[in-house]
Amino acid sequence: MFWKHTASFILKNRLIVFVCVIALSAFMGFEASKVKITFNGGKVLPVTDSAYIRYNQFKKTFGQDASSMVIGIKSDKIFDKDVFNDWYQIGTQLKQVKGIKAVVSVANVYNLQKDTTHHRFLIKPLVNGVLPSTQAVDSIKQQLLNLPFYKGLVLSDDGKSTLMAITFDDKIINTPYRVPIIKKINQLGQQFEQKHGIKVHYSGLPLIRTVVGDLVAHEFSMFLGLSILITALILSIFFRSVFPVIFPVLIVVLGVVWSLGTLVLMHYEMTILTGIIPPLVVVIGIPNTIFILNKYYHEFEISGNKMDALTIALEKAGITTFIANITTAIGFGVLCFTNSELLTQFGLVASLSILATFALSLILVPIVFSYLPSPKAKTGIKDSKLMKTLLIKLDTLVHHKRKGIYIVTLILIVISVIGIFRININGYVVDDLPQHNNTLSDLRFFESNFNGVLPLEVSIDTKRKNGVMNLGTIRKVEKLEKLISSYPEFSRSISLIQVLKFSTQAFYGGNPEYYRLPDGLEQNFILNYAGNSGKSSGTLNSYLDSTRQVTRVTFEMIDAGSKKMNAVLAELQPRIDSIFDPKKFHVELTGSSIIFIKGTNYLLTNLYESLAWAILLIAGVMWILFRGVKMIAVSLLPNLVPLIITAGIMGFFGIPLKPSTILIFSIAMGISSDQTIYFITRYRHELRHSKKTISHIVSDTIRETGVSMIFIATVLFFGFGIFAVSKFGGTVALGVLLSITLLVAMISNLTLLPAFLLSLERGIDRQKIKGPDIEE
Repeated sequence: MFWKHTASFILKNRLIVFVCVIALSAFMGFEASKVKITFNGGKVLPVTDSAYIRYNQFKKTFGQDASSMVIGIKSDKIFDKDVFNDWYQIGTQLKQVKGIKAVVSVANVYNLQKDTTHHRFLIKPLVNGVLPSTQAVDSIKQQLLNLPFYKGLVLSDDGKSTLMAITFDDKIINTPYRVPIIKKINQLGQQFEQKHGIKVHYSGLPLIRTVVGDLVAHEFSMFLGLSILITALILSIFFRSVFPVIFPVLIVVLGVVWSLGTLVLMHYEMTILTGIIPPLVVVIGIPNTIFILNKYYHEFEISGNKMDALTIALEKAGITTFIANITTAIGFGVLCFTNSELLTQFGLVASLSILATFALSLILVPIVFSYLPSPKAKTGIKDSKLMKTLLIKLDTLVHHKRKGIYIVTLILIVISVIGIFRININGYVVDDLPQHNNTLSDLRFFESNFNGVLPLEVSIDTKRKNGVMNLGTIRKVEKLEKLISSYPEFSRSISLIQVLKFSTQAFYGGNPEYYRLPDGLEQNFILNYAGNSGKSSGTLNSYLDSTRQVTRVTFEMIDAGSKKMNAVLAELQPRIDSIFDPKKFHVELTGSSIIFIKGTNYLLTNLYESLAWAILLIAGVMWILFRGVKMIAVSLLPNLVPLIITAGIMGFFGIPLKPSTILIFSIAMGISSDQTIYFITRYRHELRHSKKTISHIVSDTIRETGVSMIFIATVLFFGFGIFAVSKFGGTVALGVLLSITLLVAMISNLTLLPAFLLSLERGIDRQKIKGPDIEE
């Protein structure tokens, strides 16, 4: 009754309703124009997670990590006069750029000198200007080699590679203002490369995040255009008429506008995930218009009255499409249960956008087509002999080869389960960048020459004021540094220990043999010098909190993958505990890289929970519709089988389970359930209102509902298939696997589902059928 009144209201007040919808769409379009690309790494861990809380405490104490970009070269000419001077000039120019806090390179380093008059250390640059001769460069080289503090930091151990570390101001690191700075760095690097013929490499999280942001912006436009093109092409093949192509596409474009407007109204920015919502809206939204139009054409053939046909189409298709969209929205919405900000934003905006697009389709399709000419009879591929032949063969298969269907399904499940045990659970910081991307190859350069550029921070809390300055504690920190640096995944450290060693060397006139920790007698003298030294005191304090209770140790690490790093961290923890008694100290491995690894672990753990929620909620919808345990089982099993097969494919083809691929299962569950609903609602309606045999009803349902199911599956297959051209590996995997899953789901719902219904034929009592009466 509700849908009858809704249909009557929309069509009787079509002009007013149309104007209201367009006005709201104009408002959403205005909001959509404000959408921004994120400049932050996505927040995967929930804000209540202990590791995330401690990471924020670390940043509050010591400032933003992951704020440095590096450029590097490999050449035997590093200390040639012209090359060295130009490298110095790059650093000098970058120091003048607003938003850059510091630059360190072989040509831009500082030395500590002892000032015995004022009992302090003076920080002096090793290079004060362009060097006039080769001898001067050689002198600087020798001085640099006598400063162990910089060994392995700006010059590789073999002396053939060097890097320049450029630190951004914390205030601009996560804003659009970093983009022109990165462009300036690239410009200077390119000029250097062209002049000297030496390849310049670029890396660091600020750059990686900027590259990802640029790709997100590019792919947003590309996928939106491709999704519209693909769906328009399929619509034209199916209907072979202009109006059923143009207007459905325009309606889903409005859905895209609403999705972007929703993103802005919720104060979210576009990420690698939310960036694919607009093309998803097109792909998922088009089936709504197809379903309503298909019903409209069918009713018009019966009655010949356009307005009556539109009213009945809206009334009968409304409830079915509504429930189908609810299950699809559930597939996305369950991602909110992960409590991950990144996935919550994606799941919430996607589910709301799907429901908004459904509402637009339900309202605008009947209104628009009420003003258009009446449809022509028997149009499109849906009426072709090919489609009819295919459906007849499916019907024959279900009725006469039922055991074969069960056996094949069982074999596929067994094989898939074997594949599932081969799934590799792994995630990389640069997981989604294409293998041929320069940023990825440049990262490998820094990993092979400097043990990586991704930040690893170690926070050491002594649990007492001035606890860090205890000589025993300092020795423990030194032991910890040696332990972590002994792993090939980590670089050498920068810490209070290294600053103290540098200070001891300076105290003894710069003799590199004294690059060591001060002993008990020296410590007070050296710390007194450091405390009187202005900038050097600030350097010391950057590794200490205000109470001198907590210190930090900074490493760089390679992108070894979450699987490898989990093993390394698990091995490290007991060894760290053997150095620092957990009852007296709290040692925390943190930093952006660790948060990424813990985020990957968290998402994988929550995969099962989100999938379980999707199954539970969809089962709840099925209970409302069909009532009875048997019908719920019948409706769920054909959609679980494709998920098992997809997981098996991932195992056999080496596609790892990672943040970008864990989305597949709950989303596919939500979307594939739509087809089950289309089929069973039609089947149950006939079961209630006709005296045909169940076998006959199943045949009719396959032939009548199968057309829409095949066509919608085709739209979804090619619609998600467009993501295969993405430059992000995770997006490619998401698109390809979703396409395969939904194709298998269609086959399953047209073979396994009706086979189940036929197998239950004897146990069905038509008089006891419960649930609302819904017609497809």
